[in-house]
Amino acid sequence: MSSQTIPVEPFDYVVFGGTGDLAERKLLPALYHRQVAGQFTDPTRIIGASRTEMSQKEYQKFAHAALKEHVKEAEYDKGEADKFVNRLNYVSLDAKADRGWDELKKILDEGTENVRAFYMAVGPSLFGDISERIRDNGLITEKTRIVVEKPLGRDLASAQDLNNTISSVFDEDQVFRIDHYLGKETVQNLMALRFANMLYEPLWNSAHIDHVQINVSESVGLEGRAGYYNNAGALRDMVQNHLVQLMCLVAMEPPASMNAKNVRDEKLKVLRSLKRIDTKNADKMTVRGQYKAGASEGGAVSGYLDELGEPSNIETYVAIKAEIENWRWSGVPFYLRTGKRMPNRVSEIVVNFKAVPHSIFGDAGQNMYANQLVIRLQPDEGVKQWIMIKDPGPGGMRLRHVPLDMSFAESFQSRNPDAYERLLLDVIRNDQTLFMRGDEVEAAWEWIDPILTAWEDTEQLAQTYTAGTSGPSQAIALIERDGRTWYDHE
Repeated sequence: MSSQTIPVEPFDYVVFGGTGDLAERKLLPALYHRQVAGQFTDPTRIIGASRTEMSQKEYQKFAHAALKEHVKEAEYDKGEADKFVNRLNYVSLDAKADRGWDELKKILDEGTENVRAFYMAVGPSLFGDISERIRDNGLITEKTRIVVEKPLGRDLASAQDLNNTISSVFDEDQVFRIDHYLGKETVQNLMALRFANMLYEPLWNSAHIDHVQINVSESVGLEGRAGYYNNAGALRDMVQNHLVQLMCLVAMEPPASMNAKNVRDEKLKVLRSLKRIDTKNADKMTVRGQYKAGASEGGAVSGYLDELGEPSNIETYVAIKAEIENWRWSGVPFYLRTGKRMPNRVSEIVVNFKAVPHSIFGDAGQNMYANQLVIRLQPDEGVKQWIMIKDPGPGGMRLRHVPLDMSFAESFQSRNPDAYERLLLDVIRNDQTLFMRGDEVEAAWEWIDPILTAWEDTEQLAQTYTAGTSGPSQAIALIERDGRTWYDHE
């Protein structure tokens, strides 16, 4: 069974930071795949823009090399690649000066009827300058959208400043704040599981669910991001956006429809229901960690401080016990966990149901386990429902804990699109459902800011853990003092 591909109307995608790492690894390959899938309608164009002096032919050569490196060999087609790079234009411009903007305007004026999307694949310090120059050069049309990459601030005040800067030029319905986690197929299947099936939603509450775990583990270290990461840390880099957004999708009330406003309204209610974590309880509700030298998949690796080359208390690992104070979730903790240099790269949501109130199976029921719903985002996207069954065969009643397993790759036997593929085209379709609204971003920071302040005021140290292990022992204590354990990834 294959999905239906619906073409979008012609568009011009302007990628500021068009020669950067994000454009090379993600954006250009994602757009190539959408062309191959038949979603482009001519005359569609992609326009790279950056300070780098480069001709159009040189940029096309750069893009060709990006496709060769970052598109799987089985999915690379030279004819399609040639067709794709022929769509590319390039403008060398300065975000803070006039250089190059006339040339960009000239190119865009040739496609005035097209949807016009500006992708900010640059640092947030340039968002304001670029937005104002887009406005001052008359580049905004009725079909204009702007796509903003994280970081969306480093605290509430800076997030508000960023929102004010963007909103001084663009209307909120033109702004697409991207979180690529929300574009993952399994994340959207979470909504399908909940709201397209009668099976789960009647049980999706504190009467039947014991707790929820959300885990995003990375096996890599700094990967050349030392400058950014040591000013951010795992709480800002991963929890404030990715993990909090996943928590919202798990916990939100059923929206009236899949309309973007309705979905985002429900997510906002979750954010505003989060119990405050501050200096009074941060030591009991949070753990921050930092990896030291150890072993990873490729062998021995250095510790964070060795890679950084200077002292630092910044966290590469965070575990949080979050609580949502509303009728549906009262008493149900959400355990959030993320870290670098973990044993495996895995992202998953584990919904742990309550145990049966009474076992009728005598000795055979001593090894009964509560049901679990495991939604894996990466790798090997899929859904796994753990249930108890009788072990086949004669000789009495023996119970086993087994999974009903659905791997998307095996079930649908088609390539699994990268999250950026969906999100980039959702911008053209003007569908904001999977993007964050400005008040969502600010509400998330309202919850995160007191944690950051508490860590600073109480001088909470980042506890060390050996690279290649599952984090500091304090994180194990965080969940085990509640009589629970972290889910063991197979």
